[in-house]
Amino acid sequence: MAIATTSPVSGEVLRTFDELTPEELEDKLARAAAAAASYRLTGVEERAEWLQHAADRLEKEVESVSGMITTEMGKTFRAAEQEVAKCIHGLRFYAAEGPAFLRDLEGDAQRVGAKQTFVTYQPIGVVLAVMPWNLPLWQAMRFAAPALMAGNVGLLKHASNVPQCALYLEELFRDAGFPEDVFQTLLISARRVEQVLRDPRVAAATLTGSEPAGRSVAAIAGDEIKKVVLELGGSDPFIVMPSTNLELATDVAVRARTLNNGQSCINGKRFFVHEAIGDAFIDMFVEKMGALVVGDPMDAGTDVGPLATESGRQDVESYVEDAVAKGATVLLGGERPDGPGWFYPPTVLTGITPEMRMYHEEVFGPVAQVWTVSSLEEGLREANGHPYGLGSNLWSEDEAERELFVRDVQSGMAFINGNTTSYPEIPFGGVKRSGYGRELSDLGMREFMNAKTVWIGQDA
Repeated sequence: MAIATTSPVSGEVLRTFDELTPEELEDKLARAAAAAASYRLTGVEERAEWLQHAADRLEKEVESVSGMITTEMGKTFRAAEQEVAKCIHGLRFYAAEGPAFLRDLEGDAQRVGAKQTFVTYQPIGVVLAVMPWNLPLWQAMRFAAPALMAGNVGLLKHASNVPQCALYLEELFRDAGFPEDVFQTLLISARRVEQVLRDPRVAAATLTGSEPAGRSVAAIAGDEIKKVVLELGGSDPFIVMPSTNLELATDVAVRARTLNNGQSCINGKRFFVHEAIGDAFIDMFVEKMGALVVGDPMDAGTDVGPLATESGRQDVESYVEDAVAKGATVLLGGERPDGPGWFYPPTVLTGITPEMRMYHEEVFGPVAQVWTVSSLEEGLREANGHPYGLGSNLWSEDEAERELFVRDVQSGMAFINGNTTSYPEIPFGGVKRSGYGRELSDLGMREFMNAKTVWIGQDA
């Protein structure tokens, strides 16, 4: 894939970028290693100040940066503004809370026969981040802010269709005051990730992306005995029980399925509705999905913009065509509109069966699958039958149902009566084929730190 900004609205190539030569890549790796040796010795208050400076600059550039995001990957300008705001919040969160996360953890010295024992958290070194295009700033920021606060050095290999966002992040951190080469963008193709990850100067990696990409990176990291955090696919269940507020549940269901033009790992994708309210839910859901405006993402009246890539739209189409050919019913949408760009309409399907590809795989676009179930237990069985386990969602006012859901749903995150999302304050990550490790919160920061045990004996 060429490294280029290609408009999802028109399909026009707007800018192209040269891939790093072997010599340029080697220079960046050498500079990252040199930066890591000195950056680890900087004070946590300095790092916090630099994160605050980055937040201040980003806050001044919300409009231009949001426009850049929309231009490169097609989300609505309003959604891009929300993404930038989340990045600003993330930077300020780690600036404020990072020093406390990095404090030594005192142990019980007497129980281990010591004068003192504690755990000290130290940076691991150079970390490679392989990031996707769907949240081009936030996905990278939720790695970068805690990693830089921890004293690590970052190398960003971003998706090839968002090069301007990738280069902006390097510029943002450099201009905020971080030492030279502490955060660098690598304009390279995916085939060169293995070379970087195997380089002995790179200590670890984090990847957000597809399951095949995760398998590849995990295999390489395992061979090299290097730490890796994986946030892979999701086909999140959205379970609705009779006790809920149906008006609110359907409002959020629409947002859950179409947020980011339907291109988020934590979009609600599979909707399991109790049969007592099944017809009412489906009628309201289809009506509200059908009322969404699909169009120019820069237009304030647009609800759903184009998919980010031509191949992405082809994938969505193939899932729907496969399901329809095998007996699924289309209640809304299901056909691409005429005209330029990579638009695909909000779509609702029922009658999904195990013979269909979308039953087992992730559809990365505004396509909802709806089932009716006889109980929460049946909904959980269906939800847990999927190979992914990232987020999950329950709508219920019944305390016993909530407790059962939290206990039994097989996911890294369980949201009740609210849309699944990410916050810097709480951990983010999945189980099963959705990956392993955690991002955000103190857990995300410590993923790439050496928890070093210190034991000091009694005075002689």
